[in-house]
Amino acid sequence: MSFQVLVFYSFAAVLIFSALMVVTSKHSVKAALFLVLSFAAASGIWMLLEAEFLAISLIVVYVGAVMVLLLFVVMMLDVDYAALRQGFVSKLPVAAIVACGFFILLYSFINQGVFSDDRYQAPPPKPADYSNVKELGRVLYTEYLIAFETAAVILLVAIIAAIALTFRGRRSRKSQNIQKQLSANKQNRLKVLDIKPVIRQKSDESRPEEEHSKDSNLDSAESEATKSEKAESKSTGSDSSKGKPA
Repeated sequence: MSFQVLVFYSFAAVLIFSALMVVTSKHSVKAALFLVLSFAAASGIWMLLEAEFLAISLIVVYVGAVMVLLLFVVMMLDVDYAALRQGFVSKLPVAAIVACGFFILLYSFINQGVFSDDRYQAPPPKPADYSNVKELGRVLYTEYLIAFETAAVILLVAIIAAIALTFRGRRSRKSQNIQKQLSANKQNRLKVLDIKPVIRQKSDESRPEEEHSKDSNLDSAESEATKSEKAESKSTGSDSSKGKPA
């Protein structure tokens, strides 16, 4: 057994074990960490197939961005595991039948030699100046151009739909209600109101004059009080001057 075959079986064993732990793990954070391990093992297998760009992309994109975001979401959400386990026993027979059918189909493929070395031979070694990125770009933009652009448009539509469904905006901002505009008819477009005129009564008109008269009376009373105080002060001053000896 060569070193390359030994490394392949090692990565394959790690990938199968981590995939099983992702499915069977009871804690969601541990399942996400085992999923990171399965991505790392898959990238190692891609490195053996001389697909270096895809292996690095798997590590950078999925492990470095998607899985970190998934871990943050799983840790911040308060997941009710008891509610998730409800109905597990009732669905177990159907799941067992599907699993048995899948393993029987996989065994038939392996027994018939569908994945044998005769059908899928190892790719020949590439020269030193071979560029994996250049070859991948050539295949994507020549042979699979329509499929690549279709996938890009679907992802763009999914991003816009997710933003439109989750963004509610500020409550104070003004926005159009398209459904309300389309459901409008001629009865609710124009509304005529019967507004009766308001006639001011005489009592309302006389109130400002009464308030003005009260203010003038208060002013006159204050002026008379100040005059009387001045007169008293003058009289007291003259009496004191008369009482002094010569």
